[in-house]
Amino acid sequence: MSKELGPTGRPMPNFPKPQPRKPGQPATIIAMCNQKGGVGKTTTTINLGAALVETGRKVLLVDFDPQGSMTVGLGVSAHELDQSIYHVLMDREISIKDLIMPTAVDGLDLVPSNIDLSAAEMRLVTEVGREQVLARVLKAVRKDYDVILIDCQPSLGLLTVNALTAADGVLVPLECEYFALRGVALLKDTIEKVRDRTNDELQIIGLLGTMYDSRTLHGKEVLATLVEGWGDLVFHTVIRRTVKFSDSTVAGEPITEYAPTSPGADSYRQLAREVLVRCPEA
Repeated sequence: MSKELGPTGRPMPNFPKPQPRKPGQPATIIAMCNQKGGVGKTTTTINLGAALVETGRKVLLVDFDPQGSMTVGLGVSAHELDQSIYHVLMDREISIKDLIMPTAVDGLDLVPSNIDLSAAEMRLVTEVGREQVLARVLKAVRKDYDVILIDCQPSLGLLTVNALTAADGVLVPLECEYFALRGVALLKDTIEKVRDRTNDELQIIGLLGTMYDSRTLHGKEVLATLVEGWGDLVFHTVIRRTVKFSDSTVAGEPITEYAPTSPGADSYRQLAREVLVRCPEA
């Protein structure tokens, strides 16, 4: 009996139940990256983090976007922060451990950000080893977590290069529409440059179709084009468009908490299992 085809046109595999992580391993660092805005990157970072916690992982979310969307999406007032990730990057006397905030989900912590981070790109230009600053900062907490997810800004500037240099892998959320496909080749070039110059172990974990609407031929064609061009790098999991994601953001909670039985929550739980298959050290 043939397996049912998933939204990507491939048979849906049965992802194994996540196994406990070996103690003492440093955290697996994943950069959530796409230079195009509005592709569901922040939503994916929050909800994948919460879904990974349900598998027994301890997760740190790092907001590395001056817009502070992830910070706000977890119920923190970004403009009222006394210190943010910017201050850790700029001042060696401040430890990232001093900034870590718990979220409403036990086992899911946050390093917040706000508009101050926009100044970091200019100030880092004159730093020695400017591409490695975030990697140095995260070194202090790698043994405290199982997974660290970095929500990158929608650009390919120095902040994003810092995130890619610090990361073990890249996850690329991609809206299921044609304009979103155009920038993927540029992102791939940036990843290859980082591999060549600052992080030769960086891997692309996968491309994730987001905001998918199965009722439209357009969405199906974009997914088919994505699989044709990237093959098995495209996740089997696809995140469908639903108002529940916006509602959970307003509530300052991951969808796994706000609407735990919703299809959106189930999709991110499936994505978490697929990520753990692709990142066996996580």
